[in-house]
Amino acid sequence: MSAVGRGSAVERVRAAYAALRRVDRPEVWISLRAEADVLAEAERLDARVAAGAGPRLPLAGLVAAVKDNIDVAGLPTTAGSAAFAYSPEADAVAVARIRAAGAIVLGKTNLDQFATGLVGTRSPYGAVRNAWDPARISGGSSSGSAVAVALGVVDIALGTDTAGSGRVPAALNGVVGVKPTRALVPTTGVVPACRSLDCVTVFARDLALARLAAGIMAGDDERDRAVLPAVPRVAIPNPEHLRGLAEGWAEAFADTVERLRDTGVEIVEADITPLLEAADLLYGGAFVAERHAAVGAFIEKAEDSAGIWPTTRDIILGGRKYSAVDAFEGQYKLKELLAKAQQAMRDLDFLALPTAGTIYTLADLEREPVRYNSNLGHYTNFVNFFGLSALALPFGFRPDGLPFGITLVGHPGADAALLDFGAEWQRADPLPLGRTLHTLPPALPRVSIAVVGAHMDGLPLNEQLVTRGGKLEFAGTTAPHYRLYALPGGPPHRPGLVRVADGGAAIDLEVWSLPPGTYGNFVETIPAPLGIGTIELADGSTVQGFLCESYATAGARDITNFGGWRAYLKSLG
Repeated sequence: MSAVGRGSAVERVRAAYAALRRVDRPEVWISLRAEADVLAEAERLDARVAAGAGPRLPLAGLVAAVKDNIDVAGLPTTAGSAAFAYSPEADAVAVARIRAAGAIVLGKTNLDQFATGLVGTRSPYGAVRNAWDPARISGGSSSGSAVAVALGVVDIALGTDTAGSGRVPAALNGVVGVKPTRALVPTTGVVPACRSLDCVTVFARDLALARLAAGIMAGDDERDRAVLPAVPRVAIPNPEHLRGLAEGWAEAFADTVERLRDTGVEIVEADITPLLEAADLLYGGAFVAERHAAVGAFIEKAEDSAGIWPTTRDIILGGRKYSAVDAFEGQYKLKELLAKAQQAMRDLDFLALPTAGTIYTLADLEREPVRYNSNLGHYTNFVNFFGLSALALPFGFRPDGLPFGITLVGHPGADAALLDFGAEWQRADPLPLGRTLHTLPPALPRVSIAVVGAHMDGLPLNEQLVTRGGKLEFAGTTAPHYRLYALPGGPPHRPGLVRVADGGAAIDLEVWSLPPGTYGNFVETIPAPLGIGTIELADGSTVQGFLCESYATAGARDITNFGGWRAYLKSLG
């Protein structure tokens, strides 16, 4: 594939920044390059293509995002921790290779801190919300990269994968995720999670583009060029191993298998017990100690103000309890399981699995941050232990509108054969990929809410709006029919706005908007006597916003004469 036929890089960059503003997902990004700088780079690239360099720039005209545990020169690498951040002098090898091929990096994406998690919520930079339903998780740890692709902001995005982070976010957001055989793509310039297991991955909305980018990152060193067998043998798990699937997901996987069978593939059931037992070792054994070896010393010294995510701290520092004996015993156990897995998969070409069993809500993860994260790794944790290659493919949508995806797993070094097989399947049955990859998530209507007190921009409770995806739409005043009170019984951060028949005034307010998936959760936090009601604005229009029950104003200070909460606070000194 060459750059010929693509639009100019300048046009694509302008479209990318327009998309950034349109989708309004600030939690996806940790750092972004200045638009003027990126446009200048795009102009230079267009000039090179015009001068005849196009064939040497197969990614020209495309924009990319990079997970923020992968070095990009000129941008800080945080790994999800501002206290850990450093300024790399050079691009990571994978980044350097896609840039040399013409890709333009837009910025660095959010992640589960230190790449420890499969949920996309373990970040002080905010939980990355699902591209299709902002009340649900995006999957991690490469959360921002997958969502940036799914929303159409970028064409490709780099992630990393230790336990499934290049596959789970792909499935939960309806994009392609390519996880090469371990060490096929160099990890130089990548902050390690588990150095012996880490892989650099790529997300794209199109399998052909994902394959192209993966090949470039690997230095075009795809290890096998074997011809696919006439009738590939694809294993699926025995029914007892298909656990943890949400309602309708088992049927979705069965439908996937039947579509695969219809293309002429031989489907066989396999006992994947050795694979699942290996998956349990990743967080339930001494391999956690390798995470401590990566960043444990930094976390141990970090102060409480350093913003280390509590669950992440507990997991990584938990690696201290394992001894060298535990580590060797884990290696012996893994070797035993590997022998069993090789025997079980000896006569099989590929393994097909659900990538994940469900898409949890953000509220689910607040209740069960560890257990639900573990559930998401049921079908993914073992792959890097055994050095396998993997390809996450979207397979349309469930009746509830959420994407469903499967993972094809190949033998070690069988990357080219695996990608060939995925491409053959796409050609034979284009529906699964086409339905997802050529449809952007709908622009969901946002819900407006008027605030008159501590939820206003820059005030103490404003974070409750911002962390839920809140956006300031405008500042204004109410119609002149309201009185404002400072409610008793606590610190001065509880105003009460009451509509009156006579003697009212115009009160300063701000109108914010929230994604529909987070509006209900926000409203649940409002304590009595406050509630949500209809507020009339100065121009006669109405909006839902904070109102106070009139009984609560007994004994409250009437501060209407200040005209608003900010002026009242200023009067307090």
